[in-house]
Amino acid sequence: MAALMRIWCVLLLASAALSLSPARAQEGETPAPAQPELSNRCPGLVARDVPAVTPAALRLAALSENQVRLTFIGHATFLIETPQFVRIATDYNDYVRPSVVPDIATMNRAHPTHFTDHPDPGIKFVLRGWSDDGKPAGHDLTYRDVHVRSVSTNIRDFDGGTLRNGNSIFVFEIAQLCIAHLGHLHHTLTRQQLDEIGRIDVVMVPVDGSYTLDLDGTMEVLQALKAPLMIPMHYFGSTTLNRFLDRARQYWDVEIKETPSVVVSRATLPVRPKVQVLPGASGREQTP
Repeated sequence: MAALMRIWCVLLLASAALSLSPARAQEGETPAPAQPELSNRCPGLVARDVPAVTPAALRLAALSENQVRLTFIGHATFLIETPQFVRIATDYNDYVRPSVVPDIATMNRAHPTHFTDHPDPGIKFVLRGWSDDGKPAGHDLTYRDVHVRSVSTNIRDFDGGTLRNGNSIFVFEIAQLCIAHLGHLHHTLTRQQLDEIGRIDVVMVPVDGSYTLDLDGTMEVLQALKAPLMIPMHYFGSTTLNRFLDRARQYWDVEIKETPSVVVSRATLPVRPKVQVLPGASGREQTP
């Protein structure tokens, strides 16, 4: 009987050891390699020598709670991604669009390349930078980890006059950052507008020097905003862009990125104000 009991105990111990082996493997000091699709979502891997191609619609914004990803789609359209997976498209239109359907789309109406009358029905919030009655658009939206507000500006109409409150500067408050998209800005900013905009960490600025502000006006606006990071948009090829950069180098550092995306946080804002050029993901920066 004693021999049978010893054999039974040995069998029980062996069975317990087998059942515990998988748990020890999960809790061991050497974790299993990360799945490729998870690694490729990490912002720190965008500069790998041979980046894998992942469909944009399947790419998740793997961001920490204090980070924002900005991707220049082209012309005046950026895709802004937040830690809680909110996607925002600026100056959403029928010509240059991100490959994903945004949750929020902002628009301006100076030209059809800055708005559409037929937004994707999957967009939760369509924010037009103007109102039909000529009053300020007055947007003030909070959705998940995003607060979006608008500051009205005037635009030139096609007869050479002024269309009051025809466009808006949109300000996005995300992850302790204030990000401003100046839209199709036609004039320098008043003290009231600067106060409404407030402190800005990142500004997306049109730099064509003709359809929007002239070059002197652009410099005046940027110096008034005092944003640590300035990202050019609305330029028509290298000649227009370089004309702006030549002037910008008189005041600020200039960095030209090789990829259309950048991840920004308060901790990574430049100590000295910087102009950072992002190549358009769509390759289309040639229309007004």
